[in-house]
Amino acid sequence: GPGVLTRTLLNSGARVVALESDQAFLPDLQSLEKSLGGQLKVVYGDFFRLDPLVTGPVKPPTICSEKLFESVGVAAVPWRADVPVKIFGIIPQKKERNMLWRLIFALYECSSIYRYGRMELNMFISEKEYKILTAKPGEKRIYQALTVLWQVGCEIQLLHMEPWASFLTNLKSGGLAIPKSTALPNDHLCLVRLTPRKDLFTGSMKNTNSATFVFLVKQCLAKPSSRIIDKLNSWSLYDACKLLRELEIPEDAETVSLYPEDYMRLFDALQNSNVFTESWFHDEVLQSVRNIN
Repeated sequence: GPGVLTRTLLNSGARVVALESDQAFLPDLQSLEKSLGGQLKVVYGDFFRLDPLVTGPVKPPTICSEKLFESVGVAAVPWRADVPVKIFGIIPQKKERNMLWRLIFALYECSSIYRYGRMELNMFISEKEYKILTAKPGEKRIYQALTVLWQVGCEIQLLHMEPWASFLTNLKSGGLAIPKSTALPNDHLCLVRLTPRKDLFTGSMKNTNSATFVFLVKQCLAKPSSRIIDKLNSWSLYDACKLLRELEIPEDAETVSLYPEDYMRLFDALQNSNVFTESWFHDEVLQSVRNIN
């Protein structure tokens, strides 16, 4: 865009790498880059078209994170190190749900931007999606797989709420072009900080088996009113009742009532069972991964 967010970051004293996907805005940003003596680097690229799932060379504004970070001197750091890069942006509304899924999946498998460490996202997202990411167990209309995965994977902090009127107008009617939402309030864009947890991969969770956790959560919350015991029995798990008793989870508990920590404890327990070694389960996981991608 015209660089409002870029200039705000520059005025704070930050060193900024600005990705611009619209060539019409490049000349002004490149002129600003030349005047700042190294504080700003402008790259023709689109963050939301980063690391496409294709082989071979890509054409800008599509861009690969490996080449991007190499060009700006960002090296990979261990997961438990400090945040190496802070990323700011506005997720396009038409791509919002898809991008939230792609980002969380990249986080769990430490791919794309997360190959370089715990990248901190500071993103404007719709109020509707913010409510989903921060939903509580029992809220059947909004407590979803995406909720659990983001809450397990990241610390979620609301930094600011801005009315839609500050961003969008409908040139034809003069009214506001606000995305419709009937189930949830959607009067604001929310600036949300998503910081990956240092301890995400310190237990049984590894980037090599995280796809199984994603699949587990997606399957359990596909029907929020289903009972967790029925889901476990559908996986032919030996003595599911005993497992739930050990975890102190009621047998008649609905999947929507389980806390994110419960899903992590369930994952840890299932890692020690034989259900994850069954070939059919791996096939299901792989198909789920393909669907997410």
